[in-house]
Amino acid sequence: MAAGPRTPRRAGQPETSQTLDRGLSVLRLLAEEERGLTVGDLAERLGVNRTVVYRLLATLEQHRLVRRGPDNRFRLGLGLIRLAGRAQPLLSDAALPVLRAFTEDFGVTAHLTVADGDEGLVVAVEEPAWSDVHVAYRVGLRRPLSCGAAGAAIAAARRGGGAGCAVAEEMPGVRGVAAAVRGVAGVEAALGVVLLGEAVPRGLAERLVEGAERLSVALR
Repeated sequence: MAAGPRTPRRAGQPETSQTLDRGLSVLRLLAEEERGLTVGDLAERLGVNRTVVYRLLATLEQHRLVRRGPDNRFRLGLGLIRLAGRAQPLLSDAALPVLRAFTEDFGVTAHLTVADGDEGLVVAVEEPAWSDVHVAYRVGLRRPLSCGAAGAAIAAARRGGGAGCAVAEEMPGVRGVAAAVRGVAGVEAALGVVLLGEAVPRGLAERLVEGAERLSVALR
C-alpha cells in the first residue's frame, strides 16, 4: 500500500518530520492494543507500505521502545518505562507550589495522583507544617481508581463529565476531595486533598478546581 500524499503545510505552521510523526503514531497504536499488532496491521492503520513499517519498527526496537513477541506481534517495549519515570519529576515540580497553597491555607494534606492503567499513582505530596494533626500520605501509593476521590475525579473526566470536585470517604474518619487536571495530552490526573472528619472547609472545592486548572496550564 503506497503512502498517501502529505497534507500541505499551512502558512505559519512549523516544519514537522513525517517519519517522527509516523513513529509516534506506531507507539500510540500499540498503546491502544494490548494484544499487539502485526506489521500488516500497522501498515493498514497508518496507510503506508510494509517497508516503511519495518523501518519504523527496527528503529523503535533498537531503542527498546517496542518489542516483537514470539507470535510476531509488536508491543510496547520496556524502554518506555524509563521515559515515563523521567516524566514524574516534571509533574511533581509543577504540582508542588499548587499543593503547598492548600497545606498553608487549609491545613490539609494535598497530593497529585495520576492514572496508571486502572490504578491511581500518587506522584507528589505536601503535608501542612502548622497543623498538629493531619493525614499522612506518601509518594508511590497506589490505589484502584474505583477507590477514593482522586479516582472518582479521573473517572468522571474520562466519561466527559463537567469540571467539579469528587468527594469520597478515603477510610473511616478521613474525607477526600479532588478535581481532575484536564486538557493535558497524555496525562490523566487529579489534584486532591485528604482531611480528618466529615466537614469540607468552605471554599476548598472551588480552590481545588482553580488549582487543577492552573496546573493544567503549567503542564501544557
